[in-house]
Amino acid sequence: MTTAATWWQSGPRHPLQVVMDSLAARSGAAFEVELPDGRRLRSGTGTPAFAIVFHTDAALVATMTRGHMGLLEAWFDQTMDVRGELRAVFAAGLAAGFDLQTRPWNGLENDLHEWRHSNASPARAKANARAHYGLGTAFYRRWLDDPLMMYTCGYWPEGTTSLEQAQRQKIDHVCRKLRLAPGERYVDVGCGFGGFMFRALETTGALGTGVNTTTEQVQWLQGEIERRGLQQQLAVREADFRDVDGPYDKLVSIGVLEHAGRDQLAEVIRAHAAFLKPGGLGVLHFIGHVGRFETELFIRKHVFPGGWIPSLADVIVEMERCGLEVVDIENLRRHYALTLDVWAERFERGWPQIRALDPVRFDERFHRVWRAYLIGCAEMFRSPAGYTHLFQIVFCKGRINMADYPMGRGFLYG
Repeated sequence: MTTAATWWQSGPRHPLQVVMDSLAARSGAAFEVELPDGRRLRSGTGTPAFAIVFHTDAALVATMTRGHMGLLEAWFDQTMDVRGELRAVFAAGLAAGFDLQTRPWNGLENDLHEWRHSNASPARAKANARAHYGLGTAFYRRWLDDPLMMYTCGYWPEGTTSLEQAQRQKIDHVCRKLRLAPGERYVDVGCGFGGFMFRALETTGALGTGVNTTTEQVQWLQGEIERRGLQQQLAVREADFRDVDGPYDKLVSIGVLEHAGRDQLAEVIRAHAAFLKPGGLGVLHFIGHVGRFETELFIRKHVFPGGWIPSLADVIVEMERCGLEVVDIENLRRHYALTLDVWAERFERGWPQIRALDPVRFDERFHRVWRAYLIGCAEMFRSPAGYTHLFQIVFCKGRINMADYPMGRGFLYG
């Protein structure tokens, strides 16, 4: 009788070799696989860029049946290891389209995840947000920029030399797009640790109110506003993004739309519109697809429960339905790759201190999941085969008048 173990060892040519050769041909990468019995398989021309080392037959079966999800979860479980740069593994897999190979059970699992973790309920949306953003200020401080702790794409024009500079430049870039002025009231939807509000107050004098559903971030930010004596200029409200107050002169939404969920895009866009006065300006900064694609199961299952990456086209349609006129669209995809590169390097360098915060929560599995997330997303934004981007949309509630906004884009860079 053929068992899983003997099946892998049967025949003159290992069944995994066929898959490897196809991946090597499509990616142009040479690599090696070491099997649990010690045999080594090689594909591609030249020196292998990395090696995949399987420790169990179960890890092999998972990879052959579930593709990249089986491979990733074997690595998380430490039944597979990588020799060489993890970055090279992701670059090769993305170039070969390994993440796009349809596996019926991966699709079914994605549907099951949506059923269990949909953001349709504010309570479920809050739990989903806290699962990721509620890991604590001490955790995020180890690898985000200091002191603003912006957990979104930086802005890296030529000459930028640090993450801190990139994040300040991102905030200033958005403030210029919004034409923020002293005394104007704006809402920061999904304000995180308040970095945008602190920087915008310093540089423009505008008055900000943050809306955030993550209890841990709200409590920290409330304390920080009070510590700085800024209660008359800044405030934060613990609420779902659909819980509208206002109206405000301006709106900034940075990294929120990805958390609307698969079926809540229209609802969240309507809320963004409702936050604004007629004629008010907003900036919508979000990860988006060009084309309609399923959101990566790995990200939804292991990193952002309930998250969903919308298509740019669907976002624009919903904005138009809500009476929002698109004024400008900028694609910062390349900037996100650079931001993630620095996050991944700082995360790895700070891992001993992160682990010491809570060795039970921040264990080796967590370490591997987050390395895969940070490095994998950097390569996703960098890959020529990718379809995921980072958009900033400037919009107006109603049709913008010729005198209300500059006719050219020079004011952004002067």
